Amino acid sequence: MTDERCENHNGKPFVLEEATVASVHEAMLDGRLTCRQLIEGCLARIEAYDKKGPELNAVILVNPHALEEADRLDERFQTDGLTGPLHGIPVLLKDNCETFDMPTTAGSLSLEGFETHKDAYITKKLREAGAVIIAKTNLHEFAVWGETISSILGQSYNPYDHTRTPGGSSGGTGAGLAANYGIVGIGTDTINSIRSPSSACSLVGIRPTIGLVSRDGIVPYSLTQDTAGPLARTVADAAAVLDVIAGSDPKDPVTEACLGKIPTSYLDYLDDEGLRGRRIGVLRSFFGPDDDLHREVNACMEKSLQIMRDAGAELVDISEKIDSGYLVKNVSVHIHDLKTHLGQYLEGFGDAAPIHSLADVLASGKYHPGLKSNLDEAMGYDVGTPAYNERLKKRAELQKQVLAIMDEYAIDAIVYPHQQQLVCKTGGSQQERNGVIGSVTGYPAVVVPAGFSTPSDDAPIGVPVGMEILGRPFAEPQLISIAYGFEQHSHLRRPPLSTPPLA
Repeated sequence: MTDERCENHNGKPFVLEEATVASVHEAMLDGRLTCRQLIEGCLARIEAYDKKGPELNAVILVNPHALEEADRLDERFQTDGLTGPLHGIPVLLKDNCETFDMPTTAGSLSLEGFETHKDAYITKKLREAGAVIIAKTNLHEFAVWGETISSILGQSYNPYDHTRTPGGSSGGTGAGLAANYGIVGIGTDTINSIRSPSSACSLVGIRPTIGLVSRDGIVPYSLTQDTAGPLARTVADAAAVLDVIAGSDPKDPVTEACLGKIPTSYLDYLDDEGLRGRRIGVLRSFFGPDDDLHREVNACMEKSLQIMRDAGAELVDISEKIDSGYLVKNVSVHIHDLKTHLGQYLEGFGDAAPIHSLADVLASGKYHPGLKSNLDEAMGYDVGTPAYNERLKKRAELQKQVLAIMDEYAIDAIVYPHQQQLVCKTGGSQQERNGVIGSVTGYPAVVVPAGFSTPSDDAPIGVPVGMEILGRPFAEPQLISIAYGFEQHSHLRRPPLSTPPLA
């Protein structure tokens, strides 16, 4: 499918760019598309745009077995039809998720070539659902920060503006999905890391409730706050992935909390009128002031809020002041957990792992120099200290505060810009991201495209802006309904001009 199209005798083409799970399966069932043709089309785009053309530098490793897996799925299709809800769907997998047949580096040269010879729980679930892991994507090394720069690959770039980062830490997945390297993707999220690239790359991202998705087989950052979830170009595709990866796993005991709380299918909540009759709180303290730095994001948000009103939602301003910067610096335990939780993970592999601790990472020198201050800081922390326990106390207070606000205002969800200013330029660091409220509480949040900044020479259609929607624990069905209703009334997702269809 070198021209990214496959035609049957009726002449109706399958178009790869912006394809969805549903459109892929429809084309397969109609005989217009095979899994091999789909995978070949995605591989051609990676070849054309990742290290050439705009050089997005989003992919650490292309799955060398992808076409073999596609052929096997095509053979099974001839006798069994679609083998699962993600039959043949190419997935971009963040490279801190284990794969039995490929290395898992977490973006670090200290883990170059490291193979665990097993799949993470979510990788296994994706494969069982018929998906093909087409590539492992770049991340900010060890998922520690938000610009998606690593020693294993370097800087990934935003396909909408090559002078900017794609957000992070799951920015390789974000940039690749925006550029149509695959149909859906997986990110992990400790503070902002699914929602940041979703916001920066005009995508949908779901950070699930802690306990809905197993972290087994994912290189940990902070097991207090870590989770994994889908990135996609549509709410429906994100919901389809969540269907597959959600569930209890004995190897991650916190997932016992999801028992009895998962619907038959999250796809059942795709309601065109998902906003009608909803009462939604607007967290004004998470908006930037009306100045040049924040004006573009604020303008997109106000337009998006009006779309919500026009679609039947009642919006109420929340007067309580919550400071996202304070939460990152004084409540989040991410950096306090890193030494202990990463060390426990690495120690479990014994001699099979090239390193066994955060100290080993530092001693090896095999990490991006921009990470050193974070690693040095993490070396000075431990879990269980009085300072750590004080943060856990503040975390519990924030959980109660958010639920109290939702009860007081009688609201179904809270909305705010994911990032108060546009995603940062390469060489800079992300500022004023708001995802910490979901990460610290462990409550679910969905980011949806909320428009674009004013076009410029560097960003010919503008820089994407994302709106975040926060809900109560295990309220993913309601959030998906709200997000889908907004999507169907806004249609704000647009593909980047830097990665057009291949001739």
